[in-house]
Amino acid sequence: MEIEAQFKERYARQIAIPEIGEAGQKQLAESSVLIVGAGGLGSPAAFYLAGSGIGILGIIDADKVELGNLQRQILHSSHDLGRPKVESAAVRIRNYNPLVKVNIYPERLTISNAAIVAGYDFIIDATDNFESKFLIADICHEARRPYSHAGIIGFTGQTMTVYPGETACYRCVFAGPPPEEKKSGPPAGPLGVIPGVIGTIQAAEALKHILGIGEPLANSILVFDALAMSFRNISLKRNPACPLCGS
Repeated sequence: MEIEAQFKERYARQIAIPEIGEAGQKQLAESSVLIVGAGGLGSPAAFYLAGSGIGILGIIDADKVELGNLQRQILHSSHDLGRPKVESAAVRIRNYNPLVKVNIYPERLTISNAAIVAGYDFIIDATDNFESKFLIADICHEARRPYSHAGIIGFTGQTMTVYPGETACYRCVFAGPPPEEKKSGPPAGPLGVIPGVIGTIQAAEALKHILGIGEPLANSILVFDALAMSFRNISLKRNPACPLCGS
């Protein structure tokens, strides 16, 4: 099947949506998203972005697949144990949609390789530690790249979208990482489906941004509680004293 015919058939359902159409689908194919973290949040985000037809999907992660990951990190399988997560993710995504170009970076995002961020249209923070989240906020602010933040624990998750210099940023809400707590044993959660819900919302935010449709989840945090099966939207304002985006 010719590439053009395959393109139209694969994305027929989206092309039929008036807000997208063939022009919007081609816009997606010409766009790029970087996912920082190939774990619980990054897994659903990567799958749905690839399925939706993002042209270039970047995935950066320095970890290898462990058995304890598989409860929630659906990009990987038991056959991938010990394999770098970015390699496992690339194989799954390329098999899922060969029309998507996958760039992998088997490393942590740091100040020294921060230039990677500037090469993408939208960034998804799918990390699981505060140090990385603040670093992503700082790098995206410097590169002026919009990004989706998310955090999950137990039965809850939260997410927000940031347009650097225009909307409330991550540091407007959280001034700095909390003191480290030394705990024994594995972290409490999350329930396996929580990153599935939140990571999918992050993918939706990326698609909306690229297509220029809908209202972004900016100047607010969306909080999901699986036990109550509720969503709560908390309004935010830019903090004039924010150490990152304040005056």
